[in-house]
Amino acid sequence: MSTTTVTPLTTADAETLVNAARRAADEAGVPVSITVLDAGGHLLAFRRDERAVLISGETSTAKAYTALQLNAPTADLADLVKPDGPFHSLPTALDKPLLFIAGGVPVHRDGRLIGALGLGGGAPEQDHGFAQAALQAL
Repeated sequence: MSTTTVTPLTTADAETLVNAARRAADEAGVPVSITVLDAGGHLLAFRRDERAVLISGETSTAKAYTALQLNAPTADLADLVKPDGPFHSLPTALDKPLLFIAGGVPVHRDGRLIGALGLGGGAPEQDHGFAQAALQAL
């Protein structure tokens, strides 16, 4: 049993993630919403570009929550919830909605899950790329 303490995701970490994701999206000219959740699923940071579609705030948060709950990038989960997939009923199984669209990624430190990041507003592949760029900054 490991007793190693892992530093939780901090507000400074969340700001680093938001700023890096925003830079990546701005360079691509894509207005997005960005959500950072801690390991308990609580909101640490949120930013919506004023030009981003309103629903992007909801989708960025749902993508982050999904990535956190399943400890996997949402880009890797989409096929699992298709009608013939093993998790096809999962999107409607819980009270809090899960969203299986690329753009959500778990955040790890020393191999441990410490939170999640979600982006919405671009094409799914763009949102995933912006999230990956943000993880590199952390």
